[in-house]
Amino acid sequence: MVDCQVWLQDDVLTLETARIRRRYRWNAGNLRGLRIEDVVRGHGWNLEGRAPDLAWTPVPASKPAGQLFVHEVAATSVTPAHLRAEVLTSMKGLAVKRVFRLYPDCPAIACDTYLKGESDALNAQVALERLCLPGIHWRASVVEFCDVTDRNNTLVYTRAMLPYTSGTDDAAVPPLVGNLLFIDEVLRDRGLFILKEAPGAAAQLAYPGQDFAVRIGEVRAVGLGVAPQDVQLESWTRAYSVVVGVTGDGELGRLQAVRTYQDQIRLHQPDRDDMVLMNTWGDRGQDTRISESFVLAELEAGARLGITHLQLDDGWQAGRSSNSAFAGGSLEGIWRTPDYWKPHPDRFPRGLAPVVARGRELGIEVCLWFNPSKDDSYVHWEDDAATLIGLYREHGIRTFKIDGVQVPDKQAEINLRRMFDAVSAATGDQAVLNLDVTAGQRYGYHTFNEYGNIFLENRYTDWSNYYPHWTLRNLWMLARYVPAQNLQIEFLNVCRNVDKYSATDPLAPSNVPFAYAFAVTMMAQPLAWFEATALPEEAFKIASMIRTYREHQAEIHAGQIFPVGEEPSGVSWTGFQSLGEGRGYLLVFREYNDRETATLRLWGLADQTVAFRRVLGAGDDFETDVGADGEIRMRLAVPHTFVLFAYEAVSHS
Repeated sequence: MVDCQVWLQDDVLTLETARIRRRYRWNAGNLRGLRIEDVVRGHGWNLEGRAPDLAWTPVPASKPAGQLFVHEVAATSVTPAHLRAEVLTSMKGLAVKRVFRLYPDCPAIACDTYLKGESDALNAQVALERLCLPGIHWRASVVEFCDVTDRNNTLVYTRAMLPYTSGTDDAAVPPLVGNLLFIDEVLRDRGLFILKEAPGAAAQLAYPGQDFAVRIGEVRAVGLGVAPQDVQLESWTRAYSVVVGVTGDGELGRLQAVRTYQDQIRLHQPDRDDMVLMNTWGDRGQDTRISESFVLAELEAGARLGITHLQLDDGWQAGRSSNSAFAGGSLEGIWRTPDYWKPHPDRFPRGLAPVVARGRELGIEVCLWFNPSKDDSYVHWEDDAATLIGLYREHGIRTFKIDGVQVPDKQAEINLRRMFDAVSAATGDQAVLNLDVTAGQRYGYHTFNEYGNIFLENRYTDWSNYYPHWTLRNLWMLARYVPAQNLQIEFLNVCRNVDKYSATDPLAPSNVPFAYAFAVTMMAQPLAWFEATALPEEAFKIASMIRTYREHQAEIHAGQIFPVGEEPSGVSWTGFQSLGEGRGYLLVFREYNDRETATLRLWGLADQTVAFRRVLGAGDDFETDVGADGEIRMRLAVPHTFVLFAYEAVSHS
């Protein structure tokens, strides 16, 4: 593969893409980092460590030779063609396999670690990555992510520090919690990032209490996610993965380096991955209303609104879950009831075929909710996979909300991955799994990303916990570090439960136009979290807006999406920018404030003349010279309004 290369010569292993080069002392496969280079910017760092990067026991005097295998991986509809380099070694009876993934034109190299054999030497503080960087003057910034969104409404936290201590005293190093670490030179615009592909701290297995340790001369990513009892004698156990990349060119360069890697994990295919999905659970009807006649009516109303997918949540199946509005439901021992995942015989006496067929006639995909059986760490994963595969083969259903998951141990993680892999393989990678992160010990934002998108949050006007600006804030904060197009973001029927909010609250949902509530979702995957048949007539006025959005959705999501403006607060000027090559989209919100104009700093448009063409919302087309600071002046005359522009750089100023 021309853009990616791996070679071993004179006891030095080199891994290289067009944008990053890493060199290791081979050391019989027990690698020790020698150098990291930013190929494009023409600089690098000599690493000063004297011990192997992944060593936690003394290496025997008679070391095994180590093995290197290099494979070209063909492109699929999910993964681009790339190179895999497998490095095998062993330490005191524990076999270690490190699989490096090299993607074309990517500024980062990922590493998946696998273990098997004797596990006596394993401990929680094993380093997944160790960089012995030269010099004193570095700045470290760690980003912590929170899921369990039923309880959390601030999903991103950042912490910055300057490395202080040196030496080997781990007690003197403050623990850093988070999945993403930026480490930047203070005196130059250049640095590195380390991404730990693991759940958030609260859900990680065998968690050591931190994700990173930073001191003068050493940066470590710690926490394998593997306990000694997880390691098997004959089969590989997969640890958490780690990604190291080079950064530069200011804040945008740092964020784009991470995003460019993230874009390799699941290639975005508009006809499979883009959607305006409706799920009726948001109106809290639970399983009291679901039936063939109800779904057929929802399809008709949804088609009028402009949705692309209708997801039947809990209640379509014969089995009664613990979330049912009716007593006696359970999610325990699902497979003791063989017909649990058959269509409910009373609600769907003709099965799912009539609603799937009518949906197809209306241009709407029917999708389903599914709760894998968690008995004995998902020991029934093959049965669960067979259920989804059967629904795909019989009806063409390919989008499934995966709910109720708990991952308390490594075997649960292994079996869930087996299930998801089986479904992906059997459907030719056409399956889209909506992975719910609202509760429980689950995957977070940086694992299992190859399988679909993330169902981010449950919000309900019934309990007054839906405010459009809260939803906007969560998306805005995540979009800096997580691809927005991989998140399902909800909009609700803002006319429901008006009495649940204060009559004097200007930020209450009923004071926000339907169009604005929908616009909040446009950079992500819009989730219509309501019953379309219960919408007031005024809601259907946004149908033309949704149709126009769908014409642009694929191009919006083809860009790298980052937040702009102020953090949403209900009274801010805020928004998002989708960056393409010389063009893109700008979505701006004027929240509830008295400022008719605001200055926004845009990404990547400094010193250019840019033409903005209105696609949706308020405002007019305009052309402007963007200054060296990247700032432009925006005007929206009325609070709670928005504008979506398509823009193009027409010349340099």
